[in-house]
Amino acid sequence: MRTSRRELLREIPAVGRLLDDPRGRELIGRFPRAQVARAIAAAAEGLRRRVQQVPEEELASLEIGSRVVLEAAAARLSELERAHLTRVLNATGVVVHTNLGRSVLAEEAVEALAEAARGYSNLEFDLDTGRRGSRHSHLEEVLCRITGAEAAMAVNNNAAAVFLVLHTLAHGRQVPISRGQLVEIGGSFRIPEVMLASGAILVEVGTTNKTHLADYEAAIREETAFLLKVHQSNYRIVGFTQDVPLPELVQLAHSRGLPVVEDLGSGVLVELGSRQVASEPTVQSSIRDGADLVTFSGDKLLGGPQAGIIVGRRELVERLKRDHLARALRVDKLTIAALEATLRLYLRGEAWERIPTLRMLGTSPELLRRRASRLARALGRALGEAAQVRVLPGTSRPGGGSLPAVELPTSLVEVTPRRITAAQLAERLRHGAPPLVGRVQHDGLLLDLRTIDPKEEALLVRVMRDAAVGEPS
Repeated sequence: MRTSRRELLREIPAVGRLLDDPRGRELIGRFPRAQVARAIAAAAEGLRRRVQQVPEEELASLEIGSRVVLEAAAARLSELERAHLTRVLNATGVVVHTNLGRSVLAEEAVEALAEAARGYSNLEFDLDTGRRGSRHSHLEEVLCRITGAEAAMAVNNNAAAVFLVLHTLAHGRQVPISRGQLVEIGGSFRIPEVMLASGAILVEVGTTNKTHLADYEAAIREETAFLLKVHQSNYRIVGFTQDVPLPELVQLAHSRGLPVVEDLGSGVLVELGSRQVASEPTVQSSIRDGADLVTFSGDKLLGGPQAGIIVGRRELVERLKRDHLARALRVDKLTIAALEATLRLYLRGEAWERIPTLRMLGTSPELLRRRASRLARALGRALGEAAQVRVLPGTSRPGGGSLPAVELPTSLVEVTPRRITAAQLAERLRHGAPPLVGRVQHDGLLLDLRTIDPKEEALLVRVMRDAAVGEPS
């Protein structure tokens, strides 16, 4: 009988011996030998740590041997075959969920992306002349038609767009900006730090809650490159506040021969107020009000792939295209394909119906109530005595650092498990196929159908049944 940890450790087989085992050779038939060897070594090391850490009274019950190590190695290798980036059912009600991939693409964008990936394309080839072309040409015309700008380009995200504008137009020069607009967004991206990295010199004007036109006027110097306005897309200052409207800022800047750059952040191309979502400035309104350059995101409220878009005066956009950093920040053919397809839905007047982000934001509370009631009945039948299911009033959020003060009325399906806790149910659902993410509140798990496609409801029921009806671990 084994009585010591040392004896147990000696029983763990060597890697070479396990590679020659019939089960080891079977693994080598499915995976490269070097990967199998690493997996066996890692499994053996894991078993050694377990032997060293298990309480003394449990040593005798430990299984040590070739089968245990090879089964653990096989499990590790199987993980390599599974895609790490996977589809997730988002039942949180957060429409532009940063951690879950932000905007869901329209079917037209998905098809365009697949078509671009499937073969060669005219990414930088002019089919009319037979010579080298520009990747900017695929998006520029459609962006100009939608926004009314003279020229346009895209880079890999809006942070890159702001950085490129600052680096190209203001390196070594001053840029006045209101203190109330020195924002920080996800990933600790801060306007002051990005200005410093770009070589631009930050000039703070006004106060956190109040900035007047005279503050900008007093800050203008010979070294001033342009006036910068940053939309507060991820927070709001309320109460005793004052901001300078864009037309007034433009009038001041142009009277001094300076351009105005506005960072709109979320990139709204439709009137959100028309669907009772929110009042938010559009890119078109900023161009009409005289902004010389406007930067915004291609995902978020626009509803396309991650990208940063710059529209405005032709002379300034051309300077941006010539900056050597534009190559480092450029978008690839897949992003261009998906973004162009998304933008064409705006041109055709089909954005609210075809772009999932807008469709979710504009879904009526009554429709959500009917869907929630239907789902609650289906879950009640599927879960039986394993959980209590009911419908509650609630709110959804736009998410993605957009529309921070907006809450959208919705109906929530609450699942209160009886055999396990709500936290345990949430954990099981995160390991489902596919994973399902909801909101844990008190003893229940809340599901918001605003962010679930109707075609996903049957799948949601199946995933929930598998997680809730199973025996507690």
